[in-house]
Amino acid sequence: MDRNVLIGGAAGQGMDTVANLFNKVLQRSGYYVYTTSDYRSRVRGGHNFFQIRFSDREISSPRRGLDVIFALNEETLERHLDRLNEGGVSFCDEGIEGFEGTKKYNLVKKAKELGNPKMISTIGLGMLLGKLKIDVKVGEEVVRETFKEGLIEGNIKALDYGYSITKTEVNPIEARESILINGNQAVGLGAAAAGCKFYAAYPMTPSSGVLGFLSSVSDELEIVVDQCEDEVAALNMALGASFAGVRAMTGSSGAGMALMSEAFSLAGIIETPVVIIDVQRPGPATGLPTDTEQADLRFLIHNGHGEFPRKVIALRSAEDAFYQTTRAFNLADKYQIPVILMSDKELADTKISTAPFDFSKIEINRYLADPNDYEPGTYNRYEITDSGVSPRLIPTRANGNMVMVDSDEHDEFGRTSEDAQNRIAQVDKRHRKFEGIIADEEEPWEIGVDDFDTLVVCWGSTYGVVKESIDLLNEKGHKIKGLVFGDVFPLPLKKFKKFHSMAKNYIVVEMNRDGQFEGLIRQEALVASDHLITKYDGRPFYLEELVERLEEVL
Repeated sequence: MDRNVLIGGAAGQGMDTVANLFNKVLQRSGYYVYTTSDYRSRVRGGHNFFQIRFSDREISSPRRGLDVIFALNEETLERHLDRLNEGGVSFCDEGIEGFEGTKKYNLVKKAKELGNPKMISTIGLGMLLGKLKIDVKVGEEVVRETFKEGLIEGNIKALDYGYSITKTEVNPIEARESILINGNQAVGLGAAAAGCKFYAAYPMTPSSGVLGFLSSVSDELEIVVDQCEDEVAALNMALGASFAGVRAMTGSSGAGMALMSEAFSLAGIIETPVVIIDVQRPGPATGLPTDTEQADLRFLIHNGHGEFPRKVIALRSAEDAFYQTTRAFNLADKYQIPVILMSDKELADTKISTAPFDFSKIEINRYLADPNDYEPGTYNRYEITDSGVSPRLIPTRANGNMVMVDSDEHDEFGRTSEDAQNRIAQVDKRHRKFEGIIADEEEPWEIGVDDFDTLVVCWGSTYGVVKESIDLLNEKGHKIKGLVFGDVFPLPLKKFKKFHSMAKNYIVVEMNRDGQFEGLIRQEALVASDHLITKYDGRPFYLEELVERLEEVL
């Protein structure tokens, strides 16, 4: 069983409420859930919609075909009615004229009778539960938990009324333990699990969810969260907190990441660890602020003036976002570098049901030097070492030693130095960190079959739709293996070289125009793809769409 529901209307019409309630009901009922949102950059008006796909088997991508449409305005039907599958149903209020075949009910009138016009959302929820054979008792439980006293009983009546219109026999499903979470929340939870104690950011869609989540748990988890005046301040404040001894993080999107470029170089030369999350959206400039893309890769690999090491990790799913965020803090501390996590609007806002995260897997390693190993006056912050990593002490806990940092080129102690030989020594020292960073690389995930003739490569959040597409195509008789890259800089290539040499056909899938990741592989492995499948209209790949495009080149 696999169903796809669209709830659409204008901003301010209550879609968030019905979508969030529906998500919770589905998750508690035991279904796998994959919910995407499409919204415009305005407070009211504009066409917004949620797509809620659910199934009794694991799913990881949005579908194009719709089984049910709940329309709160005419535009929803105008835009999406042609996507309705055969046997699908659409319904709306009787005040919406036209659209033959759409079922119409007195939803607005009934909501007013119940005392609140906004209850049309809850009536719609009841209709969805009835139509899709889901137990209304789970819906009542969620309503009671969600609404404040005084609103509960009215919404229960609205839910039951909607359910009475469409109710059919309930389809039982075995409950399973899961959590409902989106990518931004997973990043924030990973940061908290890693011991992050300072997060500074300026709100910018679609990265604001990380800021909002950490703000919501800041008191409970004793995390200082600062909404700054701009992104320049955000990264500089994070670096200051890290220098003072706590794990620190910042995040932004698009132009906000560009504003951080100078401070990013500062992190490189003062060798202060920091984690940065870039939740990508289409550019250049303001671009499409509420849509998705994977077009910041080249920018982030080369961000900041001068030459210095960094690590770039693309997040592949909400679960991966949690574990990779904790890993990012350890890598930042180990090599005293900035570590960039790459997400995007699709991953950031998509709610999925997934197995609870295993906190017992989380290891926190600060890689700090022991201050007792240094007599007063003997410590050099930028000591030349074979690994390129100098011993790091925390100010005020340095056993009488000075912990000196300097944005100018500096000697081992940290004093400004313009000596040519010292400059070479410090640049080479920092560059030697790459040896360790590369040794700690993680190879890409393998999906598909081992007996293959086609290799499909993707990175980051395209994992879900590529995985489902490959599974469907292999069921049709194709022989496809996939590699899904998380570590994208430095780029691990052992698996790629092995499997590329075995493939007759090599395809890359990504969400940008120019094939930035394909170009990076070509640069590092000296191998060009046979086919490049891209999308850059701001919307994610639908499952049916990617299957069609892969079939075209196969």
